[in-house]
Amino acid sequence: MPALYNFKKITVVPSAADLKEIVLSKTQRKTPTVVHRHFAISRIRSFYARKIKFLQQEVHPFYADLMNILYDKDHYKIALGQVNTARHLIDGIAREYVRLMKYGDSLYRCKMLKRAALGRMVKLLRRQKSSFNYLEQVRQHLSRLPTIDPNTRTLILCGFPNVGKSSLMNLLTRADVEVQPYAFTTKALYVGHFDYKYLRWQVIDTPGILDQPLEERNTIEMQAITALAHLRAAVLFMMDISETCDHSIEEQVALFESIRPLFVNKPVLVGMNKVDIVERNQLLPEKIEHLKKLDDNAIPVFELSTITQIGVMDFRNMACDNLLTQRVETKLQSRKLTLEGGILSRVFVAYPTTRDDKVRLPSIPEAVLKKKHLKINRLNTDELGRIRKLEREIELEMQDEYLLDLKKNYLLKNEEEKYDVVPEIWEGHNIADFIASDIMEKLNSVKNEEEARIQAGFYDKNSVEEDEETRKLLNDAMKIDEKEKLLKMASQAKKGITKPRLGRSLTRKRERTMIRLEEQFRELGADVASTQFKNLAQEQLREPSAKKLRVGKSPSLSARRPPSRDIQGISNNVILEKTKKIGRKKQRGQQREARKGEADRHIFVKRPKHLFSGKRGLGKTDRR
Repeated sequence: MPALYNFKKITVVPSAADLKEIVLSKTQRKTPTVVHRHFAISRIRSFYARKIKFLQQEVHPFYADLMNILYDKDHYKIALGQVNTARHLIDGIAREYVRLMKYGDSLYRCKMLKRAALGRMVKLLRRQKSSFNYLEQVRQHLSRLPTIDPNTRTLILCGFPNVGKSSLMNLLTRADVEVQPYAFTTKALYVGHFDYKYLRWQVIDTPGILDQPLEERNTIEMQAITALAHLRAAVLFMMDISETCDHSIEEQVALFESIRPLFVNKPVLVGMNKVDIVERNQLLPEKIEHLKKLDDNAIPVFELSTITQIGVMDFRNMACDNLLTQRVETKLQSRKLTLEGGILSRVFVAYPTTRDDKVRLPSIPEAVLKKKHLKINRLNTDELGRIRKLEREIELEMQDEYLLDLKKNYLLKNEEEKYDVVPEIWEGHNIADFIASDIMEKLNSVKNEEEARIQAGFYDKNSVEEDEETRKLLNDAMKIDEKEKLLKMASQAKKGITKPRLGRSLTRKRERTMIRLEEQFRELGADVASTQFKNLAQEQLREPSAKKLRVGKSPSLSARRPPSRDIQGISNNVILEKTKKIGRKKQRGQQREARKGEADRHIFVKRPKHLFSGKRGLGKTDRR
């Protein structure tokens, strides 16, 4: 059985009404539900007998978990006993009605027997309502208890109320226990943890104990007594030497003596708290006499303060060391280790033994030996200069003058090739092959020639004025440029008009005629013979073709078409919008399935994997 209890994993205890619903619904779910009158009577009997037996087994499935809990209360034992008695009664009812079921001769009688059996069983559960409610309260209380490991290294803080136990625990651990100036602030056990010497330790803060007989102590005090009695731990008895806890030093020493039988075989330390208010040497002589009783019993006494933290760590370290020492001694004195050869029988120390007289020296490679001898010879002959220096050493010697040279250690056949320039390769070609050897000389000569031309004024503007013919050509060229610009602007302005335009043949007289062509040639001073225009004579006789305008004609009326079938029978536009909206809604399902139309019945996946993979287990037959 594990030593560490986990009360938080106890199953929830349902109430009587909830338990009735649980067992009846589970019986209906876990047993067959279909029976017919024409079935054989043996089949009908087994059908209803199975339901009775199933309910008998499912009355209280949490009973096994509850019986494992040891809760020392008579009321709790009585509640468990009542549940156990109800279970035995339900077993008896089930056996009785299963026996009567064998004499059922019809479906109706078997059903009535089953109904009576389930009714009597559920009635017994309803009578245990108070027991179930109490057991659920106990479970909730146990789940709120702290998890205490009784076998780990533990420190227990005990003493009168309001002496500083919770304050000390907050200092030693990461726990956040409530600290108040009144007594019995701690009403339950609190657990904290800390690390010491790479080990995990737990600290238990107990409620305050009053100096009174055991039978007169209340439940809060009995928790501390139980922890002191049953846990193997180091006991840290806290005292308040300032007497601000409303208990004198004499009463605190008397309490220590009264509960001292609980400290048997446990390391005990006494911590005198609140020395920041009153120190030990400042007490009255009669109070110091009471404290000497503790020194006479060889009990370690520490002066400490949880406010200034004086002596707290020494107090903790001493308690941990004493407990560790005692645990080691206890293990060494156990029966398993005190048996003859108990430890030595499990310990074996292997020593190497000589096999023969042959000497087997360590194998060292020859290269290593040569290097070792060479180094020794260099040291003996003062040839330290030949030992290779590191680049870092050379850098430190040369300082700013040092330049890293990686090519000096290249291993090449020809030592002169170390510093050769690496050729630059581009698309498989060496760029150096395309550069002439005298390219720089040619470049310098071209530069000198250009400088001479500049100095001679070769590129200066010619100051000689142009002649009359050149000026006329330039003037005509400027006019042509201006004319082109004007024509371009007029064309762009005409293209920007967005109104409808008539064709050129309708708006303008035909311009390209033979007569006009002859006149233009004469204006230019060209003498053209009339025989050269014979090829244009036939075309001149033709009438200029022009597209006629249709003026004053209206288009003919088309035949009247009947209204479409979508709007037939619809009186106004409001109803038309409603019908369109309804039609769009009807098309949503078809659009979600991505069908091409109403006649699209294509099935993309003929055998879906989730329906054709695996075995058909229980509960899969209805949909597979």
